[in-house]
Amino acid sequence: MSQTLQAFVHTLRFEADDILGIELRPVDGSAFPAFTAGAHIDLHLPNGLVRSYSLLNAPGETHRYVVAVLKDKASRGGSRCVHDQLRVGLKLTIDAPRNNFPLHEDAGHTVLVAGGIGVTPILCMGRRLQQLGKSFEVLYFARSRQSAALTAEIEALGVPVHWHFDVEKGGPPDLKALLGNKGGVANTHFYACGPSVMLDNFVATCEALGHTNAHIERFAAVEVAASADAKQSYTVELKRSGKVIEITPAKSLLHTLLDHKIDVDHSCEEGICGACETRVLEGEPDHRDSVLSASEHASNKMMMVCVSGCKSARLVLDL
Repeated sequence: MSQTLQAFVHTLRFEADDILGIELRPVDGSAFPAFTAGAHIDLHLPNGLVRSYSLLNAPGETHRYVVAVLKDKASRGGSRCVHDQLRVGLKLTIDAPRNNFPLHEDAGHTVLVAGGIGVTPILCMGRRLQQLGKSFEVLYFARSRQSAALTAEIEALGVPVHWHFDVEKGGPPDLKALLGNKGGVANTHFYACGPSVMLDNFVATCEALGHTNAHIERFAAVEVAASADAKQSYTVELKRSGKVIEITPAKSLLHTLLDHKIDVDHSCEEGICGACETRVLEGEPDHRDSVLSASEHASNKMMMVCVSGCKSARLVLDL
Protein backbone atom coordinates (compact mmCIF):
# COMPACT_ATOMS: atom_id res chain seq x y z
CA MET A 1 0.00 0.00 0.00
CA SER A 2 1.04 3.60 -0.54
CA GLN A 3 2.57 5.37 2.42
CA THR A 4 0.01 7.65 4.08
CA LEU A 5 1.01 10.88 5.77
CA GLN A 6 -0.70 13.23 8.18
CA ALA A 7 -0.77 16.84 7.02
CA PHE A 8 -2.57 20.05 7.86
CA VAL A 9 -3.66 22.97 5.71
CA HIS A 10 -1.10 25.67 6.45
CA THR A 11 -2.14 28.23 3.83
CA LEU A 12 -4.99 28.80 1.37
CA ARG A 13 -4.37 31.27 -1.43
CA PHE A 14 -6.41 32.70 -4.32
CA GLU A 15 -4.40 31.92 -7.46
CA ALA A 16 -6.88 32.85 -10.23
CA ASP A 17 -10.59 32.69 -10.97
CA ASP A 18 -11.87 29.44 -9.40
CA ILE A 19 -8.33 28.27 -8.59
CA LEU A 20 -7.27 27.75 -4.98
CA GLY A 21 -3.67 27.18 -3.86
CA ILE A 22 -3.18 24.86 -0.86
CA GLU A 23 0.02 24.56 1.14
CA LEU A 24 0.23 21.45 3.30
CA ARG A 25 2.70 20.81 6.11
CA PRO A 26 3.41 17.75 8.29
CA VAL A 27 1.27 17.54 11.42
CA ASP A 28 4.23 16.47 13.56
CA GLY A 29 6.52 19.21 12.27
CA SER A 30 8.92 16.74 10.66
CA ALA A 31 9.67 16.46 6.92
CA PHE A 32 7.59 15.04 4.11
CA PRO A 33 9.16 12.44 1.79
CA ALA A 34 11.18 13.98 -1.04
CA PHE A 35 9.57 14.16 -4.48
CA THR A 36 10.64 14.57 -8.10
CA ALA A 37 9.38 17.04 -10.69
CA GLY A 38 6.06 15.94 -12.18
CA ALA A 39 4.92 14.09 -9.06
CA HIS A 40 1.43 14.21 -7.56
CA ILE A 41 -0.13 13.43 -4.20
CA ASP A 42 -3.53 12.06 -3.24
CA LEU A 43 -5.68 14.06 -0.84
CA HIS A 44 -8.17 12.12 1.31
CA LEU A 45 -10.91 14.73 1.40
CA PRO A 46 -13.45 15.41 4.18
CA ASN A 47 -16.31 14.03 2.03
CA GLY A 48 -14.58 10.64 1.71
CA LEU A 49 -13.27 11.09 -1.83
CA VAL A 50 -9.61 10.66 -2.77
CA ARG A 51 -8.26 12.96 -5.47
CA SER A 52 -4.82 13.40 -7.08
CA TYR A 53 -3.19 16.81 -7.52
CA SER A 54 0.22 17.69 -8.97
CA LEU A 55 2.85 19.27 -6.76
CA LEU A 56 3.92 22.73 -7.90
CA ASN A 57 6.59 23.67 -5.38
CA ALA A 58 10.30 23.10 -5.96
CA PRO A 59 11.72 19.58 -5.60
CA GLY A 60 13.89 19.58 -2.52
CA GLU A 61 11.26 21.29 -0.38
CA THR A 62 10.30 18.64 2.15
CA HIS A 63 8.83 20.99 4.75
CA ARG A 64 5.72 21.46 2.61
CA TYR A 65 3.69 20.24 -0.35
CA VAL A 66 1.86 22.81 -2.49
CA VAL A 67 -0.97 22.10 -4.97
CA ALA A 68 -3.51 24.24 -6.80
CA VAL A 69 -7.05 23.08 -7.54
CA LEU A 70 -9.50 24.33 -10.16
CA LYS A 71 -13.14 24.29 -9.09
CA ASP A 72 -14.47 22.24 -11.97
CA LYS A 73 -18.00 23.11 -13.09
CA ALA A 74 -18.50 19.39 -13.77
CA SER A 75 -17.02 18.36 -10.41
CA ARG A 76 -18.09 14.97 -9.08
CA GLY A 77 -17.37 16.21 -5.58
CA GLY A 78 -13.57 16.44 -5.39
CA SER A 79 -12.69 19.99 -6.41
CA ARG A 80 -15.95 21.30 -4.95
CA CYS A 81 -15.01 19.80 -1.57
CA VAL A 82 -11.54 21.36 -1.75
CA HIS A 83 -12.97 24.82 -2.38
CA ASP A 84 -15.92 24.60 -0.02
CA GLN A 85 -14.60 22.60 2.93
CA LEU A 86 -10.84 23.02 3.28
CA ARG A 87 -9.87 25.50 5.97
CA VAL A 88 -6.54 26.61 7.45
CA GLY A 89 -5.61 24.20 10.23
CA LEU A 90 -7.69 21.32 8.88
CA LYS A 91 -5.91 17.97 9.18
CA LEU A 92 -5.84 15.68 6.15
CA THR A 93 -4.49 12.25 5.32
CA ILE A 94 -2.45 12.35 2.14
CA ASP A 95 -0.52 9.72 0.20
CA ALA A 96 3.20 10.00 -0.42
CA PRO A 97 4.11 11.39 -3.86
CA ARG A 98 3.97 9.23 -6.98
CA ASN A 99 5.30 10.22 -10.39
CA ASN A 100 3.77 9.14 -13.70
CA PHE A 101 5.15 12.23 -15.48
CA PRO A 102 8.90 12.20 -14.79
CA LEU A 103 11.26 14.88 -16.04
CA HIS A 104 14.25 13.85 -18.16
CA GLU A 105 16.89 15.99 -16.50
CA ASP A 106 19.57 15.18 -19.09
CA ALA A 107 17.65 16.74 -22.02
CA GLY A 108 19.57 19.14 -24.24
CA HIS A 109 16.58 21.49 -24.19
CA THR A 110 13.07 21.23 -22.71
CA VAL A 111 9.81 22.74 -23.95
CA LEU A 112 7.14 22.96 -21.23
CA VAL A 113 3.53 23.42 -22.39
CA ALA A 114 0.88 24.39 -19.83
CA GLY A 115 -2.85 24.57 -20.45
CA GLY A 116 -4.88 26.18 -17.67
CA ILE A 117 -4.54 24.32 -14.36
CA GLY A 118 -2.05 22.03 -16.12
CA VAL A 119 0.50 24.67 -15.18
CA THR A 120 1.04 22.99 -11.79
CA PRO A 121 3.40 20.14 -12.80
CA ILE A 122 4.88 22.38 -15.51
CA LEU A 123 5.88 24.97 -12.89
CA CYS A 124 7.43 22.24 -10.74
CA MET A 125 9.43 21.02 -13.75
CA GLY A 126 10.53 24.56 -14.54
CA ARG A 127 11.72 25.05 -10.97
CA ARG A 128 13.75 21.85 -11.16
CA LEU A 129 15.31 22.79 -14.50
CA GLN A 130 16.11 26.20 -13.03
CA GLN A 131 17.85 24.50 -10.10
CA LEU A 132 19.91 22.45 -12.54
CA GLY A 133 20.77 25.40 -14.78
CA LYS A 134 19.24 23.64 -17.80
CA SER A 135 17.98 25.14 -21.05
CA PHE A 136 14.17 25.34 -21.24
CA GLU A 137 11.22 27.49 -22.27
CA VAL A 138 7.51 27.66 -21.45
CA LEU A 139 4.35 27.92 -23.54
CA TYR A 140 1.40 28.92 -21.33
CA PHE A 141 -2.18 28.76 -22.66
CA ALA A 142 -5.34 29.83 -20.82
CA ARG A 143 -8.82 31.11 -21.62
CA SER A 144 -8.05 34.53 -20.14
CA ARG A 145 -5.55 36.32 -17.93
CA GLN A 146 -8.02 36.14 -15.05
CA SER A 147 -8.16 32.33 -15.28
CA ALA A 148 -4.38 31.89 -15.54
CA ALA A 149 -2.82 30.79 -12.24
CA LEU A 150 0.78 31.15 -11.09
CA THR A 151 1.80 33.57 -13.84
CA ALA A 152 4.20 35.48 -11.58
CA GLU A 153 5.87 32.22 -10.58
CA ILE A 154 6.26 31.24 -14.25
CA GLU A 155 7.81 34.63 -15.05
CA ALA A 156 10.18 34.23 -12.10
CA LEU A 157 11.76 31.20 -13.81
CA GLY A 158 13.67 33.70 -15.93
CA VAL A 159 13.25 31.91 -19.27
CA PRO A 160 11.34 32.73 -22.48
CA VAL A 161 7.56 32.35 -22.05
CA HIS A 162 4.98 32.42 -24.83
CA TRP A 163 1.65 33.59 -23.40
CA HIS A 164 -1.60 32.81 -25.21
CA PHE A 165 -5.02 33.84 -23.89
CA ASP A 166 -7.89 32.62 -26.06
CA VAL A 167 -10.18 35.60 -25.43
CA GLU A 168 -7.46 38.00 -26.57
CA LYS A 169 -6.27 35.97 -29.55
CA GLY A 170 -9.73 34.98 -30.75
CA GLY A 171 -9.22 31.24 -30.38
CA PRO A 172 -6.87 28.45 -29.33
CA PRO A 173 -3.13 28.48 -30.07
CA ASP A 174 -1.62 27.15 -33.28
CA LEU A 175 0.51 24.35 -31.86
CA LYS A 176 1.98 23.39 -35.21
CA ALA A 177 3.38 26.90 -35.65
CA LEU A 178 4.57 27.13 -32.05
CA LEU A 179 6.26 23.73 -31.92
CA GLY A 180 7.46 23.59 -35.52
CA ASN A 181 10.79 25.27 -34.83
CA LYS A 182 11.49 23.73 -31.44
CA GLY A 183 13.44 20.64 -32.43
CA GLY A 184 16.74 22.30 -33.30
CA VAL A 185 18.61 21.27 -30.15
CA ALA A 186 19.63 17.62 -29.89
CA ASN A 187 17.70 15.56 -27.35
CA THR A 188 14.90 18.12 -26.92
CA HIS A 189 12.03 16.91 -24.74
CA PHE A 190 8.46 18.24 -24.82
CA TYR A 191 6.03 18.10 -21.89
CA ALA A 192 2.36 19.10 -21.82
CA CYS A 193 -0.36 19.09 -19.20
CA GLY A 194 -3.81 20.57 -19.59
CA PRO A 195 -7.28 19.91 -21.04
CA SER A 196 -7.81 16.75 -23.08
CA VAL A 197 -8.45 18.66 -26.32
CA MET A 198 -5.12 20.46 -25.99
CA LEU A 199 -3.26 17.26 -25.13
CA ASP A 200 -4.75 15.37 -28.09
CA ASN A 201 -3.65 18.23 -30.34
CA PHE A 202 -0.20 18.28 -28.72
CA VAL A 203 0.31 14.54 -29.28
CA ALA A 204 -0.86 14.69 -32.90
CA THR A 205 1.28 17.78 -33.60
CA CYS A 206 4.43 16.25 -32.08
CA GLU A 207 3.91 13.10 -34.12
CA ALA A 208 3.45 15.11 -37.31
CA LEU A 209 6.56 17.19 -36.62
CA GLY A 210 8.68 14.17 -35.67
CA HIS A 211 9.16 15.27 -32.06
CA THR A 212 9.66 11.80 -30.58
CA ASN A 213 10.40 12.88 -26.99
CA ALA A 214 6.87 14.07 -26.19
CA HIS A 215 5.27 13.46 -22.78
CA ILE A 216 1.83 14.28 -21.41
CA GLU A 217 -0.13 14.03 -18.20
CA ARG A 218 -3.91 14.01 -18.17
CA PHE A 219 -6.12 15.36 -15.40
CA ALA A 220 -9.19 13.69 -16.90
CA ALA A 221 -9.52 10.11 -18.06
CA VAL A 222 -9.89 9.27 -21.73
CA GLU A 223 -12.50 6.58 -22.16
CA VAL A 224 -10.93 3.60 -23.91
CA ALA A 225 -13.29 0.91 -25.15
CA ALA A 226 -12.48 -2.74 -24.65
CA SER A 227 -10.58 -4.32 -27.54
CA ALA A 228 -12.48 -6.52 -29.92
CA ASP A 229 -10.48 -9.53 -28.69
CA ALA A 230 -10.89 -8.77 -24.98
CA LYS A 231 -12.28 -11.64 -22.94
CA GLN A 232 -15.62 -11.22 -21.20
CA SER A 233 -14.50 -13.68 -18.53
CA TYR A 234 -11.02 -14.84 -17.61
CA THR A 235 -8.97 -16.35 -14.79
CA VAL A 236 -6.52 -14.38 -12.67
CA GLU A 237 -3.81 -16.13 -10.68
CA LEU A 238 -2.24 -14.14 -7.87
CA LYS A 239 1.35 -15.34 -7.60
CA ARG A 240 2.17 -14.15 -4.08
CA SER A 241 -1.10 -15.05 -2.37
CA GLY A 242 -1.67 -18.22 -4.37
CA LYS A 243 -5.31 -17.35 -5.07
CA VAL A 244 -7.06 -18.07 -8.34
CA ILE A 245 -10.00 -15.79 -9.12
CA GLU A 246 -12.57 -15.78 -11.88
CA ILE A 247 -13.28 -12.37 -13.43
CA THR A 248 -16.72 -11.87 -15.00
CA PRO A 249 -18.41 -8.92 -16.74
CA ALA A 250 -20.34 -8.21 -13.53
CA LYS A 251 -17.37 -6.47 -11.84
CA SER A 252 -14.08 -4.85 -12.73
CA LEU A 253 -10.80 -6.59 -12.05
CA LEU A 254 -10.03 -4.14 -9.24
CA HIS A 255 -13.35 -4.59 -7.44
CA THR A 256 -13.17 -8.36 -7.80
CA LEU A 257 -9.72 -8.30 -6.19
CA LEU A 258 -10.99 -6.09 -3.37
CA ASP A 259 -13.96 -8.43 -2.81
CA HIS A 260 -11.43 -11.23 -2.29
CA LYS A 261 -9.58 -9.14 0.34
CA ILE A 262 -6.57 -8.53 -1.90
CA ASP A 263 -4.66 -5.44 -0.79
CA VAL A 264 -4.45 -3.29 -3.95
CA ASP A 265 -3.52 0.39 -3.97
CA HIS A 266 -6.14 2.42 -5.82
CA SER A 267 -7.43 5.96 -5.99
CA CYS A 268 -9.01 7.45 -9.13
CA GLU A 269 -10.52 4.22 -10.56
CA GLU A 270 -10.29 5.91 -13.97
CA GLY A 271 -6.81 4.86 -15.11
CA ILE A 272 -5.10 8.25 -14.69
CA CYS A 273 -3.40 8.31 -11.27
CA GLY A 274 -1.21 5.20 -11.47
CA ALA A 275 -1.97 4.05 -7.92
CA CYS A 276 -3.12 0.58 -8.97
CA GLU A 277 -0.19 -0.21 -11.28
CA THR A 278 0.44 -3.95 -10.97
CA ARG A 279 3.16 -6.16 -12.42
CA VAL A 280 2.02 -8.72 -15.00
CA LEU A 281 3.88 -12.04 -14.90
CA GLU A 282 1.94 -13.92 -17.58
CA GLY A 283 -0.93 -13.22 -19.96
CA GLU A 284 -1.95 -10.30 -22.15
CA PRO A 285 -3.77 -7.36 -20.58
CA ASP A 286 -6.28 -5.25 -22.47
CA HIS A 287 -4.91 -1.81 -21.58
CA ARG A 288 -7.48 0.97 -21.08
CA ASP A 289 -5.51 3.46 -18.96
CA SER A 290 -4.17 6.96 -19.65
CA VAL A 291 -0.91 6.49 -17.70
CA LEU A 292 1.32 3.96 -19.46
CA SER A 293 2.97 4.82 -22.78
CA ALA A 294 2.36 2.92 -26.01
CA SER A 295 5.64 1.06 -25.56
CA GLU A 296 4.73 0.16 -21.98
CA HIS A 297 1.38 -1.15 -23.18
CA ALA A 298 3.13 -3.22 -25.84
CA SER A 299 5.53 -4.73 -23.30
CA ASN A 300 2.61 -6.05 -21.17
CA LYS A 301 4.80 -5.92 -18.07
CA MET A 302 2.47 -3.65 -16.08
CA MET A 303 -1.22 -2.83 -16.05
CA MET A 304 -3.71 -0.57 -14.29
CA VAL A 305 -6.15 -3.01 -12.72
CA CYS A 306 -8.84 -0.37 -12.11
CA VAL A 307 -9.86 -0.05 -15.77
CA SER A 308 -7.97 -2.64 -17.80
CA GLY A 309 -9.14 -6.09 -18.84
CA CYS A 310 -7.57 -9.13 -20.44
CA LYS A 311 -7.09 -10.56 -23.93
CA SER A 312 -5.89 -13.99 -22.78
CA ALA A 313 -7.81 -16.68 -20.95
CA ARG A 314 -5.42 -16.44 -18.01
CA LEU A 315 -3.57 -13.59 -16.33
CA VAL A 316 -0.88 -13.96 -13.66
CA LEU A 317 -0.32 -10.92 -11.44
CA ASP A 318 2.35 -10.13 -8.87
CA LEU A 319 -0.12 -9.92 -5.99
